[in-house]
Amino acid sequence: MMKPSRLYTIVALLVICIGVVWWWYSQSSRSTAPDSPTVVQRSVTAPAVIDMSRLENDDEFQRLMQERKSEFGVRKGVDLIVKSSETLKIGDTTVSMNEIFEKIRLKKGGIVEKDIQRGISENNPDLQVYGVYLVQRGDNIWNIHFKFLREYFGNKGVTLSPVSDEPTRSGRSSGVGKLLKFSENMVYIYNLREKEFEADLNTLQPNSKIVIFNMREVFALLDQIDFQQVNHIQFDGETLWIPALQ
Repeated sequence: MMKPSRLYTIVALLVICIGVVWWWYSQSSRSTAPDSPTVVQRSVTAPAVIDMSRLENDDEFQRLMQERKSEFGVRKGVDLIVKSSETLKIGDTTVSMNEIFEKIRLKKGGIVEKDIQRGISENNPDLQVYGVYLVQRGDNIWNIHFKFLREYFGNKGVTLSPVSDEPTRSGRSSGVGKLLKFSENMVYIYNLREKEFEADLNTLQPNSKIVIFNMREVFALLDQIDFQQVNHIQFDGETLWIPALQ
């Protein structure tokens, strides 16, 4: 008959062996088990074609445009924010924004020195970001610019009077008026059907013309303006002089 002390020793060894086997199995299972799922915030993927019709009932597309507009603090001043590497579709017309970018570059006389310094070239198309406004019947370029400007200053906490763009009592242009006049040189009217730039908004047809804002260029100018000094802006028809920020 086995002595009790020996029996206890065997039982203890069995318990230890079972414990070792269980620990090894649990560690092995843990190392081969799939990682715990992680919660990843879903980002909005930009489509290759920016189709304006999707603004009406496509929540994901609306969210994408809201994200892009929020970067510049705009809401209604433009309908779309489009990169020059993307394609724009309005109605039945599709046009490459890179094609428009090339025409703008040529219209400006090629790549100017400041563009090279900023690293903006056709080799970096995503650095070109455009605000696109679809022209409606009754629109004029002045009012389109003024709406854009009012929204910009509104985001800065400055409310522009509806008549702030009108001449002063002495008949001279107001600072806002000068700024609007100069801004005509910074935006482009594009005929979607002819695929050419135009100088005015006349002879409008539905979905026929867009106004294109080079967003970084426009905001680089506007960010230099101290609204308290806006009436000291000078414009000679070509060059705009802006008082230094205080």
